[in-house]
Amino acid sequence: MKKFYALLCIGLFAFKIAGAQDSTKIQIDSIEKKFTYQHGTIKIGNGVGTITVPPGFKYLDSVQALKVLTVLWNNPKTENMTLGFLMPENQGVLSQHGYVFNIQYDAIGYVKDDDANDINYDDLMSNLQKETVDENKERTKEGYQPIELVGWAAKPFYDANRHILHWAKEVKFGTDSVNTLNYNVRVLGRKGVLVLNAISTMQEVNAVKAGVPHVLSVVNFADGYKYGDFDSGADKVAAWTIGGLVAGKILAKVGFFALILKFWKLLMVGFVAIGSFFRKLFKGRRKEKSVVVPEPAPASENTEWTADQNATEPVAETSAELTAETNENAEVKK
Repeated sequence: MKKFYALLCIGLFAFKIAGAQDSTKIQIDSIEKKFTYQHGTIKIGNGVGTITVPPGFKYLDSVQALKVLTVLWNNPKTENMTLGFLMPENQGVLSQHGYVFNIQYDAIGYVKDDDANDINYDDLMSNLQKETVDENKERTKEGYQPIELVGWAAKPFYDANRHILHWAKEVKFGTDSVNTLNYNVRVLGRKGVLVLNAISTMQEVNAVKAGVPHVLSVVNFADGYKYGDFDSGADKVAAWTIGGLVAGKILAKVGFFALILKFWKLLMVGFVAIGSFFRKLFKGRRKEKSVVVPEPAPASENTEWTADQNATEPVAETSAELTAETNENAEVKK
């Protein structure tokens, strides 16, 4: 009799789990439908240029991408955090597998590429690994996980004809069982660089590598912003070189990439609360008129995000609203 009850309990538990998984999928599908994607040619960065969405991909605008980064993936909001996402057509922001290219513009000035052929990237990686170990002491003091820079997931390559630099690092956060992929693309311009940063895990490295050739051609700087428009007598030269871009303290930003996996753990713990959270997040969207989406200004201009003067309401929430949403998301984790 005891065995019978034990088997009955196990069966009921399995049935309950299966039902919860079905409910989770329904909730995820419902949330994904709230996002609006674009195709074609998209203006970005206050006139800096455009991106042309390649076949098999879609674009999520900066306002929605900011919600994903700060509310859904629970990252602290930072200035000029995103110009939008470029992602595979058949994938959503809540997909358990896949990748997203986060787009940013960094107005650091004109990056000279004189050193491109002189860099020993094996030596550079060794130096970066040593620096990462040294910096972990400070990270742990501040309450962050230690980072291990495992190595190159793709060695740096610079296309001198198109002025495009790309590379990938494999990173391990604390005791995470799955390593993070930090795939970087930098398109050099006259006044700064257009950044496409892949958000994924090492499990998706082959898919990301397959997608990279498609995104290398999506950026088109506007006239006056192209690399060849540089005026040595008037323009600012960046303190960074090609080697400097690769060696830069990008690891400080890698942390939020690993949160995709953590979000899936969160889903399985308390999806009912999350469903309520997202209903609040997207409440009233159907009744809203279309809003012109402004793009964040380059970092050097230090401007605030504001709605277009023709918009019916601000397109970006206040910091207080974002904080409230983030705190509510944090409560779900508990």
